[in-house]
Amino acid sequence: MAGVLMVSVIAASSASTEDSSLDCFGQDNERRITGCSQLLETPLSPNERSMALAMRALAYSLKGLYDLAILDYDDAIEISPNFAIALNNRAWAHFKSGQVSKASVDVERALALTPQSPHALDTRAHVRQAQGDLEGALRDYEQAMRFGGTAVVRLYQCGLQAAGLYDGNLDGIVSDQMLAALETCVRNSGCDPLPPDEECRKLTS
Repeated sequence: MAGVLMVSVIAASSASTEDSSLDCFGQDNERRITGCSQLLETPLSPNERSMALAMRALAYSLKGLYDLAILDYDDAIEISPNFAIALNNRAWAHFKSGQVSKASVDVERALALTPQSPHALDTRAHVRQAQGDLEGALRDYEQAMRFGGTAVVRLYQCGLQAAGLYDGNLDGIVSDQMLAALETCVRNSGCDPLPPDEECRKLTS
């Protein structure tokens, strides 16, 4: 969830550049990496270069290549220091690679720029859970649901169901049963309310 990056497609002046742009901002991670790499070899404005770097970083992150993702996010953020989505996505890459303190710094910067981002709230919830701040984590998960709406609630329902903590419907409704399951998950350091597989995520998209 924290790895969702919505950006505008770069206007291209040639067919090959246009193809690279479409691949860079597409959904296939392998083509995204290739397309963004090709795009980055062409003349781009600073904002376009920052976005292309962030998109390639996202593809690396989704493939579990967090070290490569962080390098690209570093470059994207150096160009655009207030790129909130890239800051949050770098925070998630740091978190997934075990660098919780660095993740905390980045997600706080992201939330200072976009305080109602459900993705950044989810990232901070994970960071706080890992740090043992269980009340803070639970508040952030609840805020992520508040601002993310039905899609985020269903995502957590699906994840909690996969963890064996919730047997209700994936209806996107915050019930007492669902909140109790979320609280139980937060109090277990090995539990993640996000679903563990992409099929579960597709069901809630």
